[in-house]
Amino acid sequence: MFEVNELILKKAKELGFGDVVVLAHEQNRRQVRFANNEIIVAKNWHTQKVELFAEYEKRVASTTLAALDENTIEKTLQMLMKSVKNLAPKEDYYGIAEGPFKYKDIPETFDKAIVELDEPNEYVEVAINAALEEGAERVAGVLYTDHNKLYLTTSNGVEAFDAGTGIEISVRAFIGDEESGHGTNSVRILKEFDPESAGRKAGEIAKLATNPIQGEAGTFDVVFDPLAFANLLSYMSFMTSAFTVEAGFSFLVGKLGQKVANEKVSLKDVGNMPNAYGTRKFDDEGVPTRETKIIENGILKTYLLNTSFARKYKTETTANAGLLMPKAWNIYLEAGDYSKDEIFGEVKHGIYITNVWYTRFQNYVTGDFSTIPRDGAFLIENGEIVKPIRNIRVSDNFQHILENIAALGKDLYHVHWWEVTTPVFTPYVLVKNVEITKATK
Repeated sequence: MFEVNELILKKAKELGFGDVVVLAHEQNRRQVRFANNEIIVAKNWHTQKVELFAEYEKRVASTTLAALDENTIEKTLQMLMKSVKNLAPKEDYYGIAEGPFKYKDIPETFDKAIVELDEPNEYVEVAINAALEEGAERVAGVLYTDHNKLYLTTSNGVEAFDAGTGIEISVRAFIGDEESGHGTNSVRILKEFDPESAGRKAGEIAKLATNPIQGEAGTFDVVFDPLAFANLLSYMSFMTSAFTVEAGFSFLVGKLGQKVANEKVSLKDVGNMPNAYGTRKFDDEGVPTRETKIIENGILKTYLLNTSFARKYKTETTANAGLLMPKAWNIYLEAGDYSKDEIFGEVKHGIYITNVWYTRFQNYVTGDFSTIPRDGAFLIENGEIVKPIRNIRVSDNFQHILENIAALGKDLYHVHWWEVTTPVFTPYVLVKNVEITKATK
């Protein structure tokens, strides 16, 4: 793949491009899908593609190549040059990182046991059985194993390689038409994989959710399960990108150095975290990944930056470069000192939300949003779950949610599935005075 990269870089420079980033991906992925308590589909994929960023006289563009023969590469580059010449110069473009760089191996990101795993079905069966033991009647979901390779070549002297593995499972358990629960588990090394915990949690929630009643609208103290709060934090990660801020799609516009959350809240991006699903040795410019404090004790410290934005803001890159915009690797909400039981004990009259989806923003700049609880949701009275509820919607404001965090659990959970594409580490979270409305069918 490095030979392909070098060919693309050579031909791009011959055409007159300035800064060029060539990022090749090679992936071996296995999928095992299951429904009604049995495996229904098993698939394997081997894919190769190249993502390309190119600059010409401060005009920038990107494209993806799936066919990597020389003829396709030449035609693609010629078309890209033709297109980019029609663009207006991006006057605040300040270039890409200058290499070369030295990289450290990051522990627990590659496991030969996952590459050589012949039979993942046994892990699916463990998850299904755990959910059934907890009272589920039907169990469905998907397991993935991944072996990924990255090859990075840039016009500024970077040549870098990284290889990683992962295995993850998403489990949904059902009892009736309205009673369901969800559990996930995602790791980078096989010995840490725990499909039983995902199945057991899904089954427990489904059992608790039996015979739900219509939830009431109003203002409630809400305990967010890690699966639910990770969904919100994944949107938070998008809004911390300097690109998103400047494009007007973030409630963090103009708030650097300001209080945007409760002082209990410290949020960071950690690109070099062991056993985390988003961990990589380098960003898309080749800068070694690292830890970046985004919010510290409630104060917004930085946006996520690539080299160009960092030079614009007269600071250093945070090693979060994507091809066109900075992005997070692993969002990490620092834990508090509450046990799960202690968090529930703080709630006199409230709601426990185990999962959400269809998170939508009515206004990105103000942070007004709504999201629909999925799977079990429960009324809490005096610290105890008293009854399952249904057909409610969280209709609130993102900064209001962050400012009203009243308690954080002491245990962190790693969440990554198709609703949370940026991996998130989060505890159980208690938020005061959350606006709840009735959902419409």
